[in-house]
Amino acid sequence: MNKTILDRREIRAARTAKPEHNPWQPIGQDWEIERGVHSALRETLTVYLTGAECPFTCLFCDLWQHTLPRKTPVGALPKQLAIALENAATIPENAAIKLYNASNFFDPHAVPIEDFDKLANLCDEFVRITVESHPKFLGERCEAFHEMLFGRLEVALGLETIHPAVFPRLKDGMTLSDFDCGVEWAKSRGIGVRAFVLVGLPWVPAVEFPTWAARSTARAFEAGADRVSLIPLRTDDGILRTMREKNKIEPVTLGHLEDALAASFEVIKSETSGIVEADMWDVEALIVCQHCAADRIERLKHANQKQYLESEVPCHCTTT
Repeated sequence: MNKTILDRREIRAARTAKPEHNPWQPIGQDWEIERGVHSALRETLTVYLTGAECPFTCLFCDLWQHTLPRKTPVGALPKQLAIALENAATIPENAAIKLYNASNFFDPHAVPIEDFDKLANLCDEFVRITVESHPKFLGERCEAFHEMLFGRLEVALGLETIHPAVFPRLKDGMTLSDFDCGVEWAKSRGIGVRAFVLVGLPWVPAVEFPTWAARSTARAFEAGADRVSLIPLRTDDGILRTMREKNKIEPVTLGHLEDALAASFEVIKSETSGIVEADMWDVEALIVCQHCAADRIERLKHANQKQYLESEVPCHCTTT
């Protein structure tokens, strides 16, 4: 645990057992309202799909818990998406959809190319389709899927952080140059780019969480990203859990996420365009004070839509 860079085998060995998932059932879906780059608010459906695990074994990632230990079966993802759309019922006009498979959408082991056409057809009612991918998986498969879509494709790329002491330790198989090239490649083909940036970093004091989130957000926009999603670091499994238990990582709270969002809003004041939003998935895990939590979560949701934070929620709590 004291080594500068951990081996992927060590990262995997520290994990608990992977839950079993049915490859023919989606994990779930959520509706949210997202602000578009051109200010319009848009109903957005996020579908959590089950497929093969990402091969990169990133230190900070817990998404492996929602993946399969084998290649995704052909036909499984269209079936999952069809079920999710049926559960979602009526699709609003000009809605968007995010297909998050806890891996790389353009990894042939995760999303069989035989399923592209069916997945694209199922997304015909959506004006924007977001998928997640490592920059190294962008290429012919991405172009092929883009050409099948009625709506606009957006790829979500994990920048995570530009902290010079943390970035090389994350084991995500990516350099900053890879990220830049991925953004440039996508934008040159009319594909939108969303960047993921972490709030909360191993080996970094909590007081610096907002600063590095904002610096990484600025870097993403400099590369050409259209929007940045701020993702609170989750430390509930594996080596990160061990580090947290040994007080080597301070857990991220609502206060940290609020401060990171506020600092990142300062970044976009100097940008001609760009959206920053706090990722609200499992945000309840960040709660410290129950008295103000519900109002503060609503404040974050409003901030995502309005692109500014309203007045602080009054509370007697002294923690974040």
